Amino acid sequence: MTDGAFTEGFIALENVEKVFDVRKKTGFLKRERREVRAVDSLSFTVACGEMVGYIGPNGAGKSTTIKMLTGILTPSAGRLRVAGIDPSRERRRLAHRIGVVFGQRTTLWWDLPLIDSYRLAHRMYRIPDARYRENLDRCVELLELEALLDVPVRQLSLGQRMRGDIAAALLHDPEVLYLDEPTIGLDVVSKAKVRGFLRELNAERATTVLLTTHDLQDIEQLCSRVMVIDHGRLMYDGPLTGLHEAGESERTLVVDLERELPPVEVPSARVVRVEGPRQWLAFPAGQSAAPLVARLAAEYPLVDLSVREPDIEAVIAKMYAEKAVS
Repeated sequence: MTDGAFTEGFIALENVEKVFDVRKKTGFLKRERREVRAVDSLSFTVACGEMVGYIGPNGAGKSTTIKMLTGILTPSAGRLRVAGIDPSRERRRLAHRIGVVFGQRTTLWWDLPLIDSYRLAHRMYRIPDARYRENLDRCVELLELEALLDVPVRQLSLGQRMRGDIAAALLHDPEVLYLDEPTIGLDVVSKAKVRGFLRELNAERATTVLLTTHDLQDIEQLCSRVMVIDHGRLMYDGPLTGLHEAGESERTLVVDLERELPPVEVPSARVVRVEGPRQWLAFPAGQSAAPLVARLAAEYPLVDLSVREPDIEAVIAKMYAEKAVS
Protein backbone atom coordinates (compact mmCIF):
# COMPACT_ATOMS: atom_id res chain seq x y z
CA MET A 1 0.00 0.00 0.00
CA THR A 2 1.39 3.44 -0.97
CA ASP A 3 1.49 6.35 1.48
CA GLY A 4 -1.11 8.07 -0.70
CA ALA A 5 -3.53 5.16 -0.43
CA PHE A 6 -2.91 4.93 3.32
CA THR A 7 -3.65 8.60 3.98
CA GLU A 8 -6.65 8.68 1.63
CA GLY A 9 -8.47 5.73 3.18
CA PHE A 10 -11.04 6.72 5.81
CA ILE A 11 -10.12 3.42 7.43
CA ALA A 12 -6.58 2.37 6.57
CA LEU A 13 -4.37 -0.51 7.67
CA GLU A 14 -0.86 -1.17 6.41
CA ASN A 15 1.01 -4.38 7.30
CA VAL A 16 -0.81 -4.58 10.62
CA GLU A 17 0.04 -7.48 12.90
CA LYS A 18 -1.24 -8.60 16.28
CA VAL A 19 0.66 -11.25 18.19
CA PHE A 20 -0.44 -12.67 21.54
CA ASP A 21 1.79 -14.45 24.03
CA VAL A 22 0.04 -17.59 25.19
CA ARG A 23 1.26 -19.63 28.14
CA LYS A 24 0.12 -23.23 28.44
CA LYS A 25 0.67 -25.48 31.44
CA THR A 26 2.67 -28.54 30.34
CA GLY A 27 3.47 -30.14 33.69
CA PHE A 28 3.93 -29.51 37.39
CA LEU A 29 5.17 -25.91 37.73
CA LYS A 30 6.00 -25.87 34.01
CA ARG A 31 4.49 -23.59 31.41
CA GLU A 32 5.13 -23.45 27.72
CA ARG A 33 5.17 -20.03 26.05
CA ARG A 34 4.23 -19.59 22.43
CA GLU A 35 3.17 -16.81 20.11
CA VAL A 36 -0.22 -16.74 18.41
CA ARG A 37 -0.43 -14.48 15.37
CA ALA A 38 -4.07 -13.39 15.26
CA VAL A 39 -3.54 -10.81 12.49
CA ASP A 40 -0.72 -11.17 9.99
CA SER A 41 0.47 -8.38 7.64
CA LEU A 42 -3.06 -7.08 7.07
CA SER A 43 -3.48 -4.16 4.66
CA PHE A 44 -6.65 -2.57 3.29
CA THR A 45 -8.48 0.74 3.00
CA VAL A 46 -12.18 1.61 3.28
CA ALA A 47 -13.48 4.82 1.73
CA CYS A 48 -15.75 7.24 3.56
CA GLY A 49 -19.39 6.15 3.19
CA GLU A 50 -18.54 2.64 2.01
CA MET A 51 -20.33 -0.44 3.37
CA VAL A 52 -17.97 -3.41 3.47
CA GLY A 53 -18.52 -6.99 4.61
CA TYR A 54 -15.64 -8.39 6.63
CA ILE A 55 -16.04 -12.14 6.89
CA GLY A 56 -14.19 -15.32 7.72
CA PRO A 57 -14.41 -18.46 9.85
CA ASN A 58 -14.32 -18.36 13.64
CA GLY A 59 -10.85 -17.49 14.89
CA ALA A 60 -9.83 -15.87 11.60
CA GLY A 61 -8.93 -12.52 13.19
CA LYS A 62 -12.10 -10.50 12.55
CA SER A 63 -12.78 -9.49 16.14
CA THR A 64 -9.09 -8.75 16.74
CA THR A 65 -9.13 -6.39 13.76
CA ILE A 66 -12.24 -4.60 15.05
CA LYS A 67 -10.70 -4.25 18.50
CA MET A 68 -7.59 -2.63 16.99
CA LEU A 69 -9.78 -0.31 14.90
CA THR A 70 -11.58 0.84 18.04
CA GLY A 71 -8.41 1.21 20.12
CA ILE A 72 -9.18 -1.64 22.51
CA LEU A 73 -6.06 -3.46 21.30
CA THR A 74 -2.74 -2.02 20.15
CA PRO A 75 -1.16 -3.49 16.98
CA SER A 76 2.09 -5.38 17.44
CA ALA A 77 3.34 -3.90 14.15
CA GLY A 78 2.19 -1.84 11.19
CA ARG A 79 0.19 1.36 10.75
CA LEU A 80 -3.52 1.90 11.37
CA ARG A 81 -5.73 4.99 11.08
CA VAL A 82 -9.46 5.67 11.37
CA ALA A 83 -10.57 9.12 10.19
CA GLY A 84 -6.93 10.17 10.43
CA ILE A 85 -6.72 9.08 14.09
CA ASP A 86 -4.45 6.42 15.60
CA PRO A 87 -7.05 4.42 17.60
CA SER A 88 -4.74 3.12 20.31
CA ARG A 89 -3.16 6.52 20.99
CA GLU A 90 -6.31 8.65 20.81
CA ARG A 91 -9.01 6.24 21.85
CA ARG A 92 -11.16 8.79 23.67
CA ARG A 93 -11.08 11.23 20.75
CA LEU A 94 -11.97 8.44 18.33
CA ALA A 95 -14.84 7.20 20.52
CA HIS A 96 -16.92 10.24 19.57
CA ARG A 97 -16.61 9.37 15.88
CA ILE A 98 -17.34 5.64 15.92
CA GLY A 99 -20.18 3.32 16.93
CA VAL A 100 -19.70 -0.35 17.81
CA VAL A 101 -22.13 -3.26 18.10
CA PHE A 102 -20.80 -6.63 19.25
CA GLY A 103 -23.44 -9.31 18.73
CA GLN A 104 -22.45 -11.37 21.76
CA ARG A 105 -21.69 -8.46 24.12
CA THR A 106 -23.91 -5.58 25.03
CA THR A 107 -22.99 -1.96 25.75
CA LEU A 108 -26.29 -1.50 27.57
CA TRP A 109 -26.68 -1.39 31.36
CA TRP A 110 -27.87 -4.88 32.28
CA ASP A 111 -30.14 -4.11 35.25
CA LEU A 112 -31.50 -0.75 34.10
CA PRO A 113 -34.36 0.02 31.70
CA LEU A 114 -33.27 0.44 28.10
CA ILE A 115 -34.04 4.18 28.09
CA ASP A 116 -31.55 4.75 30.92
CA SER A 117 -28.70 3.49 28.74
CA TYR A 118 -29.75 5.98 26.08
CA ARG A 119 -29.87 8.82 28.61
CA LEU A 120 -26.38 7.90 29.75
CA ALA A 121 -25.12 8.01 26.14
CA HIS A 122 -26.80 11.41 25.81
CA ARG A 123 -24.66 12.78 28.65
CA MET A 124 -21.51 10.79 27.98
CA TYR A 125 -21.22 11.90 24.34
CA ARG A 126 -22.60 15.37 25.11
CA ILE A 127 -25.15 15.07 22.34
CA PRO A 128 -27.18 18.27 21.85
CA ASP A 129 -30.68 17.79 23.26
CA ALA A 130 -32.49 18.36 19.98
CA ARG A 131 -30.20 15.99 18.10
CA TYR A 132 -30.48 13.34 20.79
CA ARG A 133 -34.27 13.47 20.70
CA GLU A 134 -34.33 13.35 16.89
CA ASN A 135 -31.95 10.37 16.72
CA LEU A 136 -33.72 8.53 19.54
CA ASP A 137 -37.17 8.99 18.01
CA ARG A 138 -35.91 7.80 14.65
CA CYS A 139 -34.23 4.70 16.07
CA VAL A 140 -37.21 3.86 18.30
CA GLU A 141 -39.60 4.07 15.36
CA LEU A 142 -37.55 2.19 12.77
CA LEU A 143 -36.26 -0.49 15.17
CA GLU A 144 -39.62 -0.82 16.97
CA LEU A 145 -38.30 -0.11 20.47
CA GLU A 146 -41.21 1.89 21.93
CA ALA A 147 -42.57 -0.97 24.03
CA LEU A 148 -39.09 -1.90 25.27
CA LEU A 149 -37.81 1.44 26.57
CA ASP A 150 -38.89 0.83 30.18
CA VAL A 151 -37.88 -2.84 30.22
CA PRO A 152 -34.64 -3.82 32.05
CA VAL A 153 -32.03 -4.97 29.55
CA ARG A 154 -31.66 -8.35 31.31
CA GLN A 155 -35.30 -9.10 30.45
CA LEU A 156 -34.89 -8.49 26.72
CA SER A 157 -34.54 -11.33 24.23
CA LEU A 158 -31.33 -11.51 22.20
CA GLY A 159 -33.07 -10.01 19.17
CA GLN A 160 -34.57 -7.17 21.20
CA ARG A 161 -31.21 -6.44 22.83
CA MET A 162 -29.51 -6.38 19.43
CA ARG A 163 -31.94 -3.71 18.22
CA GLY A 164 -31.34 -1.80 21.44
CA ASP A 165 -27.58 -1.98 20.97
CA ILE A 166 -27.79 -0.75 17.38
CA ALA A 167 -29.80 2.28 18.51
CA ALA A 168 -27.32 3.03 21.32
CA ALA A 169 -24.41 2.96 18.88
CA LEU A 170 -26.06 5.56 16.62
CA LEU A 171 -27.31 8.21 19.04
CA HIS A 172 -24.14 10.32 18.76
CA ASP A 173 -24.04 10.31 14.92
CA PRO A 174 -20.89 8.21 14.45
CA GLU A 175 -19.02 8.53 11.16
CA VAL A 176 -17.95 4.88 11.33
CA LEU A 177 -20.10 1.96 12.47
CA TYR A 178 -18.58 -1.44 13.29
CA LEU A 179 -21.17 -4.21 13.33
CA ASP A 180 -20.36 -7.69 14.61
CA GLU A 181 -23.25 -10.09 13.82
CA PRO A 182 -25.92 -7.33 13.98
CA THR A 183 -28.82 -9.60 12.96
CA ILE A 184 -28.04 -12.51 15.29
CA GLY A 185 -31.17 -13.68 17.10
CA LEU A 186 -33.54 -11.71 14.86
CA ASP A 187 -36.49 -13.20 13.02
CA VAL A 188 -36.90 -12.71 9.28
CA VAL A 189 -39.08 -9.59 9.60
CA SER A 190 -36.76 -7.95 12.14
CA LYS A 191 -33.72 -8.73 10.00
CA ALA A 192 -35.35 -7.01 7.02
CA LYS A 193 -36.10 -3.93 9.14
CA VAL A 194 -32.56 -3.71 10.51
CA ARG A 195 -31.09 -4.06 7.03
CA GLY A 196 -33.42 -1.39 5.69
CA PHE A 197 -32.48 0.88 8.58
CA LEU A 198 -28.76 0.43 7.88
CA ARG A 199 -29.20 1.08 4.15
CA GLU A 200 -31.11 4.28 4.91
CA LEU A 201 -28.49 5.36 7.44
CA ASN A 202 -25.70 4.87 4.91
CA ALA A 203 -27.59 6.65 2.13
CA GLU A 204 -28.69 9.66 4.21
CA ARG A 205 -25.62 10.24 6.36
CA ALA A 206 -22.81 8.50 4.41
CA THR A 207 -21.96 6.45 7.50
CA THR A 208 -19.04 4.13 6.85
CA VAL A 209 -19.96 0.57 7.84
CA LEU A 210 -17.70 -2.42 8.46
CA LEU A 211 -19.88 -5.50 8.89
CA THR A 212 -18.82 -8.91 10.18
CA THR A 213 -21.42 -11.66 9.91
CA HIS A 214 -22.00 -15.32 9.10
CA ASP A 215 -25.29 -14.46 7.40
CA LEU A 216 -24.48 -13.96 3.73
CA GLN A 217 -27.86 -12.30 3.16
CA ASP A 218 -26.62 -9.42 5.34
CA ILE A 219 -23.67 -9.02 2.97
CA GLU A 220 -25.74 -9.46 -0.19
CA GLN A 221 -28.32 -6.87 0.80
CA LEU A 222 -26.02 -4.29 2.35
CA CYS A 223 -22.52 -4.48 0.90
CA SER A 224 -21.12 -4.05 -2.58
CA ARG A 225 -17.71 -5.20 -1.40
CA VAL A 226 -16.57 -8.08 0.78
CA MET A 227 -13.21 -8.85 2.38
CA VAL A 228 -12.35 -12.36 3.52
CA ILE A 229 -9.82 -12.96 6.29
CA ASP A 230 -8.46 -16.33 7.36
CA HIS A 231 -5.54 -17.15 9.65
CA GLY A 232 -5.13 -13.39 10.11
CA ARG A 233 -4.45 -12.72 6.43
CA LEU A 234 -6.60 -11.06 3.77
CA MET A 235 -7.54 -13.73 1.23
CA TYR A 236 -10.08 -11.90 -0.92
CA ASP A 237 -11.20 -8.32 -1.50
CA GLY A 238 -13.90 -7.66 -4.09
CA PRO A 239 -17.60 -8.25 -4.93
CA LEU A 240 -19.50 -11.14 -3.34
CA THR A 241 -20.10 -12.73 -6.75
CA GLY A 242 -16.36 -12.94 -7.22
CA LEU A 243 -16.01 -14.69 -3.86
CA HIS A 244 -18.50 -17.36 -4.89
CA GLU A 245 -16.67 -17.83 -8.18
CA ALA A 246 -13.31 -18.07 -6.44
CA GLY A 247 -14.62 -20.67 -4.00
CA GLU A 248 -16.92 -22.37 -6.54
CA SER A 249 -19.69 -22.25 -3.92
CA GLU A 250 -23.20 -23.57 -4.35
CA ARG A 251 -26.63 -22.77 -2.94
CA THR A 252 -29.09 -25.50 -2.05
CA LEU A 253 -32.73 -25.64 -3.07
CA VAL A 254 -34.72 -27.88 -0.70
CA VAL A 255 -37.85 -29.12 -2.47
CA ASP A 256 -40.87 -30.85 -0.89
CA LEU A 257 -43.01 -32.77 -3.39
CA GLU A 258 -46.51 -34.19 -2.94
CA ARG A 259 -45.14 -37.72 -3.13
CA GLU A 260 -41.90 -39.61 -3.44
CA LEU A 261 -40.46 -39.37 -6.96
CA PRO A 262 -37.20 -40.19 -8.75
CA PRO A 263 -34.60 -37.37 -8.65
CA VAL A 264 -35.98 -34.30 -10.43
CA GLU A 265 -34.26 -33.04 -13.57
CA VAL A 266 -33.84 -29.31 -14.14
CA PRO A 267 -31.11 -27.40 -16.01
CA SER A 268 -28.12 -25.96 -14.08
CA ALA A 269 -28.85 -27.96 -10.94
CA ARG A 270 -28.15 -31.43 -9.63
CA VAL A 271 -29.87 -33.54 -6.99
CA VAL A 272 -27.46 -34.24 -4.15
CA ARG A 273 -29.83 -35.92 -1.70
CA VAL A 274 -33.27 -37.56 -1.63
CA GLU A 275 -35.32 -38.47 1.45
CA GLY A 276 -38.85 -39.55 0.65
CA PRO A 277 -40.71 -36.66 -1.02
CA ARG A 278 -37.94 -34.20 -0.09
CA GLN A 279 -35.04 -33.52 -2.47
CA TRP A 280 -31.97 -31.30 -2.21
CA LEU A 281 -30.70 -29.59 -5.38
CA ALA A 282 -27.34 -27.84 -5.62
CA PHE A 283 -26.83 -24.95 -8.04
CA PRO A 284 -24.15 -22.22 -8.51
CA ALA A 285 -24.30 -19.51 -5.82
CA GLY A 286 -24.15 -16.75 -8.42
CA GLN A 287 -27.24 -18.08 -10.18
CA SER A 288 -30.79 -16.93 -9.41
CA ALA A 289 -33.11 -19.55 -7.95
CA ALA A 290 -36.14 -18.12 -9.78
CA PRO A 291 -35.77 -20.09 -13.07
CA LEU A 292 -35.29 -23.34 -11.13
CA VAL A 293 -38.37 -22.69 -9.00
CA ALA A 294 -40.46 -21.83 -12.07
CA ARG A 295 -39.36 -25.00 -13.86
CA LEU A 296 -40.04 -27.18 -10.83
CA ALA A 297 -43.48 -25.64 -10.27
CA ALA A 298 -44.39 -26.24 -13.91
CA GLU A 299 -43.22 -29.85 -14.16
CA TYR A 300 -43.50 -31.37 -10.67
CA PRO A 301 -46.14 -31.55 -7.86
CA LEU A 302 -44.47 -28.95 -5.69
CA VAL A 303 -45.65 -28.44 -2.08
CA ASP A 304 -42.95 -26.26 -0.54
CA LEU A 305 -39.35 -25.18 -1.00
CA SER A 306 -36.58 -23.17 0.62
CA VAL A 307 -33.17 -21.87 -0.40
CA ARG A 308 -30.12 -22.42 1.77
CA GLU A 309 -27.12 -20.19 1.38
CA PRO A 310 -23.62 -21.68 0.96
CA ASP A 311 -21.54 -22.36 4.05
CA ILE A 312 -19.13 -19.44 4.01
CA GLU A 313 -16.61 -21.33 6.12
CA ALA A 314 -16.55 -24.15 3.57
CA VAL A 315 -16.01 -21.63 0.74
CA ILE A 316 -13.13 -19.99 2.59
CA ALA A 317 -11.60 -23.33 3.57
CA LYS A 318 -11.59 -24.35 -0.09
CA MET A 319 -9.97 -21.06 -1.10
CA TYR A 320 -7.36 -21.49 1.60
CA ALA A 321 -6.59 -25.07 0.55
CA GLU A 322 -6.26 -24.08 -3.11
CA LYS A 323 -3.96 -21.19 -2.18
CA ALA A 324 -1.78 -23.49 -0.07
CA VAL A 325 -1.43 -25.95 -2.97
CA SER A 326 -0.55 -23.20 -5.45
